[in-house]
Amino acid sequence: MGIVVGAAVLLPALATASYAAASSETNPETGAEQAWAPRGATLEVVTVLGSGCPAGTAKVTPSNGGSAFTVTFDNYLAWGGGDAPPTEFRKNCQLNVKVGAPEGWTWAPIGISSNGFAHIQEGASAVRRTSYYIQGSSETRSVSHTIEGPSNRSWRFNDRIPRDELVYKECGADRNLNINTEVRVNAGDSGRPSFIAVESAYANANYHLAWKRC
Repeated sequence: MGIVVGAAVLLPALATASYAAASSETNPETGAEQAWAPRGATLEVVTVLGSGCPAGTAKVTPSNGGSAFTVTFDNYLAWGGGDAPPTEFRKNCQLNVKVGAPEGWTWAPIGISSNGFAHIQEGASAVRRTSYYIQGSSETRSVSHTIEGPSNRSWRFNDRIPRDELVYKECGADRNLNINTEVRVNAGDSGRPSFIAVESAYANANYHLAWKRC
């Protein structure tokens, strides 16, 4: 028994998405953290790859004036149980993002929000996990959420880092942001298939940045 999950038709995937951000609200005299990007900030997605985001199945869109970007998928699904092939229980997607900071500014990841759909049999479970770090940093942050069966519903997870725990890029250093995500199904003893989807028909993932003066 196979699983078919509908997905909205996307424009061709953007292996690289870039833009110039500007904000008239930026106060050049303050060192306070802010949710919008300073004038001249840029975002460039260098790579998008993995079993959950093959070429042509993901789209990256910068948004919110440089404070965030959104990734939409049309083939990010893991399933297990039933006649699921053994390689399908886990899917992953890795992003490498170049964040261009104007002189005198730095940035930090501050939050992730994602949503999708899951059909999980009784006795089975599914996991959505995200890990991310700034190149050159020894600190990797990870967050995971588990959906226990039985469940047949849309899901949404919002995760935000407290401001006193933010890890900012070293000022003056050229560093990229690495993001690793995965979805996984544990079919348990159920003989029927379960799945978790992060697909554009249901979902996307949003990654948020905070900015401040060096």
